[in-house]
Amino acid sequence: MANRPLSPHLQIWKWGPHMAVSILHRITGDGMALVGLGVLVWWLAALAGGAESYANFQEIMGSVPGMIVLVGLSWAFFSHMSSGLRHFVLDIGAGYELATNKTWSIVVPLLGVLLTAGFWALVLS
Repeated sequence: MANRPLSPHLQIWKWGPHMAVSILHRITGDGMALVGLGVLVWWLAALAGGAESYANFQEIMGSVPGMIVLVGLSWAFFSHMSSGLRHFVLDIGAGYELATNKTWSIVVPLLGVLLTAGFWALVLS
């Protein structure tokens, strides 16, 4: 067993931005599914629980840790959406050229950050 070769992908592929964006896409999707679902269920339960329960939810989500969670969820949404649009373009057969793929792999996370900043600027204004 010790003399068996490693899988070829470990010897051939080099780390690139497209790999990072693909992994980030999976992480943001899981984060929205787990954390986002928890916040949504808590919000719905607070709505059903009455004014005191909802005020408690608002107080906690309006605090610094709560805002970090909400900003993180919105960043995950916008990053996941941008990456999903990139994947959609790849699925139709465009953007496979190395320079184009690398450029869009760098632009996608930046677009997620810009959209998040714009969203929160709009919400807080």
